[in-house]
Amino acid sequence: MNTIITIGREFGSAGHEIGEKLAKTLQIPFYDKELLSRAAKESGFCEEMIISHDEKPTNSFLYNLVMDTYSMRLPAQGMVDMPLNQKVFLAQFDTIKKIAEEGACVIVGRCADYALEDNPNHVSIFIEADMDAKIRRIMEKYRLNEGKAREMIIKKDKERRSYYNFYASKKWGRSDTYDLCIRSNLLGIDGTVKLLTQFVNDFEESRR
Repeated sequence: MNTIITIGREFGSAGHEIGEKLAKTLQIPFYDKELLSRAAKESGFCEEMIISHDEKPTNSFLYNLVMDTYSMRLPAQGMVDMPLNQKVFLAQFDTIKKIAEEGACVIVGRCADYALEDNPNHVSIFIEADMDAKIRRIMEKYRLNEGKAREMIIKKDKERRSYYNFYASKKWGRSDTYDLCIRSNLLGIDGTVKLLTQFVNDFEESRR
C-alpha cells in the first residue's frame, strides 16, 4: 500500500492508541512524538524547543525572542526574520512531507492533513469522543479526579484547536475538514481500528 493516513484527535479520544494500532494492523510506520525527534534532527533545532512548541502556537514576541537563543542554528537564511514558532512549524511541515514521500504511514496531529492536502495518496481522519468517555479515560490514565480531568481535556483541545486554526486554512474538528470523522467511544479502540482498516483498504481498492 502507499496510503498516508493523517489523524487529528480530541484529547482523551484515544487517537494515539488508535493510530498506533492501525499502523501495526496495516504494517506501516507510525509517527506521533517520533515526528518531533526527526524534525529536530533534520532542521537543526534542539529537540526540547520543538517539543515546547508542539501544537502550542504563541504570538508572544518576548517568548519567541527568548526561545530563539536555544536554537542550534537557523535552518534557512530566508527564515531569519520569521517568528520562532513559525520556524518550528515549517520544520515539522517539511519533515511531514519528507515522511510522506517515503511511502505509506500513519501520522498523528501537527497539521499533517494540511501539509499533505494535495497528496493524492492521503486520507485524513478525525477522532473524537463523548466528553464523559474522555473524562473517564483521562481520569484513569493520569489518576485525576473528574474536575481536573475535564479541565485538562478542555485546555488540551483548546491548544490543539488554536494551533491548527492558526496555521491551517481549515477548521480543527469540523467534519468538512476531513475525509472521515469517527466517535471512538461508539466502537471502542479495537472496533475503531477495524473500521478504519476497512476504510483504508476500500480507499486503496477504489484507486486501482
